[in-house]
Amino acid sequence: MPERVADEAYRLTRRVREDDNDVLVLYPDEWVEDGVAQLERIENLDRGVERPLGGPGETDRWEQTEAHNRELAETVAVEHGEVHGANAHALADFMSNHYAKRIETATGDELAEFVEEYFPRNAWPSDDQKAVVEESIRLVFECAGQPVPPRYAE
Repeated sequence: MPERVADEAYRLTRRVREDDNDVLVLYPDEWVEDGVAQLERIENLDRGVERPLGGPGETDRWEQTEAHNRELAETVAVEHGEVHGANAHALADFMSNHYAKRIETATGDELAEFVEEYFPRNAWPSDDQKAVVEESIRLVFECAGQPVPPRYAE
């Protein structure tokens, strides 16, 4: 059940999303109605915070992992354009916040989860982004100098 966190500077609703790895979710109160985030109320995604509470990632080194993923996404944007860059940044958000792992260590299952579940619901992709998301993932791995995981590369 979502719970409000009251502070003079912040009014947040918090909850723990319980899936394979628990994730602490903090959203501004104005985004939430009856415990559900109202997508039409979200103007700036940076105001929401999601952090893994455990799991397989490098949670003790989250800041370094996030910086690495963000730098890799920016490389994709510079080398391959805005649309691929936006997709790479969405993947950076996903891997940093949900798995606390470097993008290039993602498994095929994690990439499938990104494409099938996270990307359409959380990245708010344009039609152009949707059309090239699979290619964007390939470009991220190319920029990282790593092969795309086998299950996903099929």
